[in-house]
Amino acid sequence: MTGAFLAGLAAGYGVAVPVGAIAVLIMGLSARTSFRVGAAAALGVATADGVYAAVATLGGAAVAGLVAPVAGPLRLVAAVLLAIAVRGAWQALHPRPVGAAGRRRGLESPGRAFAGLLALTMLNPATVVYFAALVLARNDGHGVGPAAAVAFVAGAFLASASWQLLVAGGGSVVGRALTGPRGRRVTGLVSSAIIAALAVVILLTA
Repeated sequence: MTGAFLAGLAAGYGVAVPVGAIAVLIMGLSARTSFRVGAAAALGVATADGVYAAVATLGGAAVAGLVAPVAGPLRLVAAVLLAIAVRGAWQALHPRPVGAAGRRRGLESPGRAFAGLLALTMLNPATVVYFAALVLARNDGHGVGPAAAVAFVAGAFLASASWQLLVAGGGSVVGRALTGPRGRRVTGLVSSAIIAALAVVILLTA
């Protein structure tokens, strides 16, 4: 069981650590809003990783074979990221007055950040193929016992959550260091530019 948990940790970090558009989005949210919002977004991503790890351990080869032909709707992911980048740049250039803080929209509240990042991460089912391949390799193509499956999923979730929360914390530090309107504008525009660039790369390689 300990081995399955450690395998889940390694698999979770393998998915989470590579810096991509999701990490940049979480960091940008924390920088522009608060660590609370960034942490909610981080937990949304970790929840998606945990769900896919659970699906992989339950379905194994059958799930991988079913999902592989349609894995990674990259153009849809890229389109969503481009929309987020455009919205982020607009908000950076046209900040709302302080009195509008209670009427948050988009991803700028914890609940919306969690749901939005959960949905965006779930758009890429290639993650379940990744987890399924690791599970099958570890068990020589055979099934996984219930205890080992729970341990693997817990490890994957905790690894993803710890890394994404670290990213959110980094964004929060940046936000505190750049508290003025100009600093917030710069971080918002930089974050949007990076997300847009990553989306373009995805479109070009899809």
